[in-house]
Amino acid sequence: MERLEGTSELQSRLSSLSFSSFPGITSKQCDTRPLDSLQNTDLSKSCTQSKNQADMDETKEDSGRHAEGNEEGPAEPALGEGGEENNSAGSCQLSAEMKAQMPPLKPPTTWTSAALKELKAKLRTEEDSVVTVYRGDIMTVHVPTVPEAKKLCWEFATDSYDIGFGIYFDWTPVTSRAITVHISESSDDEDEEEELEGPVSNGDVEKGSKTQTNSNLAEILPVYRQDSHLSVNGGSHDFPGEGTYLLKFDNSYSLWRNKTLYYRVYYSA
Repeated sequence: MERLEGTSELQSRLSSLSFSSFPGITSKQCDTRPLDSLQNTDLSKSCTQSKNQADMDETKEDSGRHAEGNEEGPAEPALGEGGEENNSAGSCQLSAEMKAQMPPLKPPTTWTSAALKELKAKLRTEEDSVVTVYRGDIMTVHVPTVPEAKKLCWEFATDSYDIGFGIYFDWTPVTSRAITVHISESSDDEDEEEELEGPVSNGDVEKGSKTQTNSNLAEILPVYRQDSHLSVNGGSHDFPGEGTYLLKFDNSYSLWRNKTLYYRVYYSA
């Protein structure tokens, strides 16, 4: 009860007071039109000024970056564009120069003979003169030029069936005077020629196969099927210069038949 009476007395005293009793408080905190004052404040101006200032700062930064980039000098061309084009052009020019230095090759002198039995009987007594060229294979005889001779000669014959034959000349300087034989499948031989010669156009053995385009390897006689089972095939070729002859005996066109080959190569003055 005492608390209630005290509260009522306090309320009555507060009610008797008016706003005029507190002039400082009312003049500072009460505004006649607070909402109008807030609405009249132009916030867009402050935002625009801030944005303009930011744009000016960015423009200064960009100008500084362009100035630094110009001091570094012009950009170099990327690899794979101008660089590769220059390399390919240089390779083509080098190949053309090498090809221009090589003299033209004369055609070989060829002949045939009916002395099959005599040649076969003679070659059976000589070592490594009778070989089997298996179906799908190509046998290549590498014969280097020698200073003591002026031309290369060859003779060959087969049993029962024909065989492809062609001659090429490799202008690469001679490092060995040994005559070597390489036997490969047709796919292996084509891979080897691609490494030595660049692009190779494969053809029919009956029409003359493989057109050589590399400057180091030149064609003397394209590979043709020869009736070496009916007559002896022979020929000769004058040395065009230092290099290595490649005599190809081609059985790559045969799917079933192996070929027995009798052959010999020799030098002549």
